[in-house]
Amino acid sequence: MKPKKILLPMVLVAVAAAAAIGWFRLRPAAGPMGSLRLYGNVEIREAQLAFNASEHLERILVEEGDRVKKGQLLAVLHQGIYKARVAEAKARVAARQQVLQKLLAGSRPEEIAKAEAEVKAARARAKAARDTWQRLQRLVRRKLASPEEVETAHSNADAAQAQVGAAEATLKLLRAGPRKEEIAAARAELEAARAALELARQNLAETELHAPADGIVRTRILEPGDMVTPSKPALTLAFSNPVWVRAWLPESLLGRVKPGMTATITTDSYPGKRYRGWVGYISPTAEFTPKNVETPELRTRLVYQVRIFSCNPRDELRLGMPATVEIDLQAEGGGKTVRDCAR
Repeated sequence: MKPKKILLPMVLVAVAAAAAIGWFRLRPAAGPMGSLRLYGNVEIREAQLAFNASEHLERILVEEGDRVKKGQLLAVLHQGIYKARVAEAKARVAARQQVLQKLLAGSRPEEIAKAEAEVKAARARAKAARDTWQRLQRLVRRKLASPEEVETAHSNADAAQAQVGAAEATLKLLRAGPRKEEIAAARAELEAARAALELARQNLAETELHAPADGIVRTRILEPGDMVTPSKPALTLAFSNPVWVRAWLPESLLGRVKPGMTATITTDSYPGKRYRGWVGYISPTAEFTPKNVETPELRTRLVYQVRIFSCNPRDELRLGMPATVEIDLQAEGGGKTVRDCAR
């Protein structure tokens, strides 16, 4: 019985010690003079990349884990229909251009010369018909022609004169060229055809999926042969530079930490290696300590989420990696931003 009595207090002491270790591990700790130590996990941004078109997936040019550069081609849809639409739109533009050029060029010299000849011929026919009518008028007085013949000759003369007027009007139109309204309408139709061509080219371009920024392919969601729609992502791209450590700042320390303050990040994966960072975000609202923090004392305290950003060009800081942050409370801030990591 005696050993059991001794064993029970030892177990209680061990449990209490483990709880104390958990408390000191999870709560913010005082670092060196003028610094604050926080604990958190590395997080990154991700994007689910989707096509802005509907067609079968033809090729995926990357594998999971591949590092890609901004603008790199990642995947391609079947393009047959889209290329045909571009060719059709190009033909329409070419046709509209020819119509406009024809109107701007006006009438050809040969067309004007032909119209002039037709005017001369019409005038000659009109003169002959008028002479015939006048001759029959003299003959009808001598009873050598009938009134019906005179009337017919008169009608023929009027018709011939009308043909002269029509030929002269045609010549005038040819010399004046097309109306400005016709030219304006042709220009508008050409612009509409060009807009349709641009739309067809844009639709063709959307059959290619390009990387919006440098990153790492995390997941291939679709495979060649799958039907693609704009609402169905094809790839997941992780943006690993910059990254940030999500930590929790107690309300009592809120006044000592400001955005822009310099910080140092360390991890268990690379002992002794320190990463330079800065405070990039402090939540404007308080919240309770996250559920994964099980210490009873911490559950009742309000904290503010804080993000400590760091450049990650070598991809050593990975998603979910536990990290320790030392914030320099005496520094005013280096003015560093996320954009600096892309330089």
